[in-house]
Amino acid sequence: MSTILIVEDEARIASFIEKGLRANGFSTVAVADGATALDHVLGAEVDLVVLDLGLPDRDGFSVLQTLRARHSQVPVIILTARDTVHDTVAGLEGGADDYMTKPFRFEELLARVRLRLRPAERTPEVTVLRSGDLSLDLRTRRAQVPDATIDLTAREFAVLELFLRHPGQVLSREQVLSQVWGYDFDPGSNVVDVYVRALRRKIGNGRIDTVRGMGYRLGDRA
Repeated sequence: MSTILIVEDEARIASFIEKGLRANGFSTVAVADGATALDHVLGAEVDLVVLDLGLPDRDGFSVLQTLRARHSQVPVIILTARDTVHDTVAGLEGGADDYMTKPFRFEELLARVRLRLRPAERTPEVTVLRSGDLSLDLRTRRAQVPDATIDLTAREFAVLELFLRHPGQVLSREQVLSQVWGYDFDPGSNVVDVYVRALRRKIGNGRIDTVRGMGYRLGDRA
C-alpha cells in the first residue's frame, strides 16, 4: 500500500484529501508544517507528497528545494491557491512533478497521484470519454452528439466528465458536489440539479436519468 504525505496547514482541506485517498486504498499521513514534512520524507518511507506552498513555518518551495538538494526523488504534487504562471513555472522547475491549484476536484488529484506512482506502467492517455453516441473531448472540453458539437462551461464540463467516468452508475447529489465542487460544497445546495438541467438542454433530455430519492445516472443511449 502506497503512503501519501499530505502537507497542508488547513485542517479541513487535509481531512478532505485524507478521506478521499484512504477510500481509494492509500495510506496517508497529514502534517501542517514544513519541518515535520521534511522529517517524514527524509526519515520514513513515503511514496508521494501532496505539498501546499503557504505553510506557517516555511514556504513550500523551500521544502521542495531541501528535498531535491538532499537527492530525494519522491514524487511531489504541489497543491496551492497560488495560480500565477510564475509560481507554476517555479514549482515545476524547482523539482515538483505536478502543480494543481485550489479550488480543486478530488478526482483530478486522485488521477494525478496514481499517474505519479506508476510512471513505468503509464498507458496512452485517454483524451476522449464515450458513452453510447455521446463523447467528451478532454482536450477541447467539448461534447459531441450526432450532428452536433457542444460547447460547455467549466462546471458543465466537470459534471459531464464525472458522469462519463461512471456510466450507468447512480451518483448522489452529495457525490457530485464533493467531486466537482470539492471541499467547499454545501450539502443543501441545489446546484447539481441546476447543472443537470443545463446539460440536458445541451446534450438531450434522455441522456441523464433521474433516479428518484437517489440521484442521477448517465444512460447508454446509442
